[in-house]
Amino acid sequence: MSEAIQEPVVPKGGIIAAAALVLFSLATVTTARLTGIGGVHMSLPAVVESRDFQFEDGNNGAVLVYDAGSRQLVDTLAPGSNGFIRVVLRGLARERKLGDIGKQPPFRVTRFVNGQITLTDTSTNKQIDLDAFGSANTAAFARLMSLKGSSS
Repeated sequence: MSEAIQEPVVPKGGIIAAAALVLFSLATVTTARLTGIGGVHMSLPAVVESRDFQFEDGNNGAVLVYDAGSRQLVDTLAPGSNGFIRVVLRGLARERKLGDIGKQPPFRVTRFVNGQITLTDTSTNKQIDLDAFGSANTAAFARLMSLKGSSS
């Protein structure tokens, strides 16, 4: 009554084929990374307008928007308003805090030929395509670009 238990045998050809497939994949990825061949590169269209801003906390929860070049006050975002701008800035401010980056480097709002608008943190080069969040949210940042600074 002794029956031998046999383990399943994997064919040698299958193991060789699997190893060859893994090596081929690694070689292909390495070649694409080193030469750039086969990689997808997206380039942005031409810039129409670009403006740098600095944002600071004001009294009672307001957000003060300054033109980074002239340091003139451009707008005051009242407490409870402009929720999208506040959320985006909070996220970017958190990244700056984790990277031990101060408040000084400006944020850049850029409008391109095709109407696309992006927000770039100039300290980390993180770029957010605002069009991905809908036209109303994009318009909140686009409005800032049209405002002139005050002399306060």
